[in-house]
Amino acid sequence: MQPLDWHLINTQGLEAVPARLLRARANAHARTLAQAQWLVRRKRDGRFLGAIAQGRLRPLSPALWREPGLGELLDALGAAPERAGLAPSLPLEGLRERLHQLGLDASYGDTTGLALVAEPARLEFAGRDRYRRPLWLLAPAARAWRRMQAAAVTEGVVLQAISGYRSHDYQLGIFERKLARGLTLADILAVNAAPGYSEHHGGCTMDISTPGEPAAEESFETTPAFAWLCRRAGDFGFVMSYPRGNPHGIVYEPWHWRWHAGPRDAGAAVNPASA
Repeated sequence: MQPLDWHLINTQGLEAVPARLLRARANAHARTLAQAQWLVRRKRDGRFLGAIAQGRLRPLSPALWREPGLGELLDALGAAPERAGLAPSLPLEGLRERLHQLGLDASYGDTTGLALVAEPARLEFAGRDRYRRPLWLLAPAARAWRRMQAAAVTEGVVLQAISGYRSHDYQLGIFERKLARGLTLADILAVNAAPGYSEHHGGCTMDISTPGEPAAEESFETTPAFAWLCRRAGDFGFVMSYPRGNPHGIVYEPWHWRWHAGPRDAGAAVNPASA
């Protein structure tokens, strides 16, 4: 296995997470976990299924060997770093069927002006978010975020990441949970992009806050951090996606910022305009 251990390796149904950043909680497997370089996680429910230690795959669940896509993930882990960049995005197969089950079809994209966003096959560790979770972004977006965060500190402003990359499965879970609570599809779409259409899927988008401010609230616009972003975020390639009156019909989100390729990063991003 190549030591791509500051990256998340992503496939359709599974992902490999560097064990040094995120440990599965399973006391029965403590020794295996202590030696692991990678943890294999199912995206649909976040369950850890296996650990890779000393080049060997060790099961944490009997379901591991029956898991669809396991071979694909192992192939991706075995690819050399330069080869890993040859297939930068995952295919969108299967997503449209799942959208149809939610009651959504292509007319959603036509109405909102939003495009389907493919997931990257590889994401870079960009630090940790407010909740101490690993933050994953495309490599150039991660570099831009670290530069912007450091620049803000020199001016007395602290920027906190709330979230970055989210998988299609994660977004589908949001919809399924809200539907189970009795919300209508229209209610959910007023505040959440449909699965596959969220900018967060592309690894170029972040929700940003500052200490003492609740996450993802409109009150963020009254903070010095928001004022700083309005002045300086463009210097680092970040733009606010959903201002008031945006053409997509999404509520005003002063916390939601998307990175797009600047002159220093031209050619390094994977279709950032649609991410």
